[in-house]
Amino acid sequence: MQVTQQGYTLGERAFLTVERTSQLGTEHQFRSGKVVRLFSQVAGVRNPERIGVVYWVDKDRMRIVLNARDLPDWLGLRQLAVDLQFDERTYLEMEKALEQVMKAGQGRLAELRAVLLGSREPVFRPLIDPPIIPELNPSQNEAIQTILSAEDVAIIHGPPGTGKTTTLVYGIRELCQTEACVLVTAPSNTAVDLLTERLADAGLRVVRLGNISRVDENLIRHTLEVQVAEHPDAKHIKKVKMQAAELRKQAHRFKRRFDHEARDQRRSLKEEANELSAWANQLEDRLVEQILDGAQVITCTLVGAAHPVLEKRKFRTVVVDEAAQALEPATWIPILRASRVVLTGDPFQLPPTVKSRIAQKGGFNITLMEKWLEREGTASLLRTQYRMNAIIMGFSNQQFYGNALEAAPQVKNWCLPEPHHQPLIFIDTAGTGFEEKMHAAYQSRYNPEEYMILREHLYQLLDAVASEEGTESPSIALISPYREQVVHMTEAVREDPRLMGMPLTINTIDGFQGQERDVVYLSLVRSNGKTEIGFLQDFRRMNVAMTRARKQLVVVGDSATIGATPFYQQFLEYCELHGAYRTAWEYMHGS
Repeated sequence: MQVTQQGYTLGERAFLTVERTSQLGTEHQFRSGKVVRLFSQVAGVRNPERIGVVYWVDKDRMRIVLNARDLPDWLGLRQLAVDLQFDERTYLEMEKALEQVMKAGQGRLAELRAVLLGSREPVFRPLIDPPIIPELNPSQNEAIQTILSAEDVAIIHGPPGTGKTTTLVYGIRELCQTEACVLVTAPSNTAVDLLTERLADAGLRVVRLGNISRVDENLIRHTLEVQVAEHPDAKHIKKVKMQAAELRKQAHRFKRRFDHEARDQRRSLKEEANELSAWANQLEDRLVEQILDGAQVITCTLVGAAHPVLEKRKFRTVVVDEAAQALEPATWIPILRASRVVLTGDPFQLPPTVKSRIAQKGGFNITLMEKWLEREGTASLLRTQYRMNAIIMGFSNQQFYGNALEAAPQVKNWCLPEPHHQPLIFIDTAGTGFEEKMHAAYQSRYNPEEYMILREHLYQLLDAVASEEGTESPSIALISPYREQVVHMTEAVREDPRLMGMPLTINTIDGFQGQERDVVYLSLVRSNGKTEIGFLQDFRRMNVAMTRARKQLVVVGDSATIGATPFYQQFLEYCELHGAYRTAWEYMHGS
């Protein structure tokens, strides 16, 4: 491995770009956000390793942001290596939080525990003058009133496209009028970044906590590290730290001539360096406190709420967004710091990822929000959706939301121009012999022929758009439940003269949660004689997939394989009744 680039990020973190020099093209497990260990294999090197986080990966190259401000002096030596580290901090913080929750004998934490676990009723106080925000619809205003009137816990249920983030931003803005600072959290960095951006755009003073290598580049200016670095006092602190470092260097020069006088001088230099360092740290701590005191909102991940700078801080309200995707032990981490909890999310979208079957059997994959809804059944439901055509929404609406949702007038009937105006299409590959394949190393499935059918429909759509003068090209995404199908589609598009360079989004369903496009192609992959559908059995994942499209949803799959499951049989019937049911044979001539 060799270093091709090195430098410093905005928050003064050292970074380096590394490239493999052997085993080029072989598969690896490095992914953006993973914790890694960079080390020198040269014998006798002092401090031969550094810990960092992968910023991006591109085949045999990746950028690593180190958890340090200095690049190691052994970088120029050969024999560098990098390996994955198990990030145990997350689990330690969850365990610590659970211990505190279990030990709480009295006080606010014990009261919140009683409410959240069902042994005490939540209290709501009537609002004397409830705010009505003209930009919001009635169910969104009701949700904000629920947040403001809750003494203990408020639950906001936001199905796809119902403006949950918008509602939340307005709600937090209302809270900021009566509270010094609101703690806003979510399980993923992506969700925290979105909230940070929207809250800052709403004119609130936001401080984003967390490792800057996991924060979106456009939001780095909101991080605590960068706000500290850009503060006028930071230059003085840096100067003091440099003076301390220089004194330490001088102290280490006394090595050979080590008489009594030299020993005293060395001790004196070290003492002075330590005093300067302590002073610099004190100034920096004071600066951090000053910045946090000036914030109206502090944003971080659930585990990020265990950040040392929050140790002595208490909040009137903590907001946990995407709470239906958050492991319960992680959800308790920010709750420890607050006296009122707002949980928002949708239990009918993706659940938390729990790989251990034993943990699943023990209920580790059931979130606090789900427990609440199962027990109480009460939540403030956002009922108007602004994303998709009513036909695209309809199947999810009847399967998951008891037909409680309605499409806003401006999106209810929107669709692509003729002849591609049909909002919902199922293309059936049954009888074509397009069977799924398995990637031996990753045990992930893919279906190349299914992609060819999808591609032919996409070609026809692009031709129709090109022939209509003045028609704006729709935004398009290709998604699949299986990572290997995503890899296959990505490579096929990259080598396709018609599609290469087009702004197509290609992703797994999980990776695409929270996003939307005008047209979404969904490749189901599964096609076999045993009618096995694997994790297509997780209908919540399919709910996410089926609610990403604004104007047209095209699903490609094998009805003979999926139709044995009642959920998919009902979907096929819904397509025949309300959408368009096509056969793959119609698209075979071009492939």
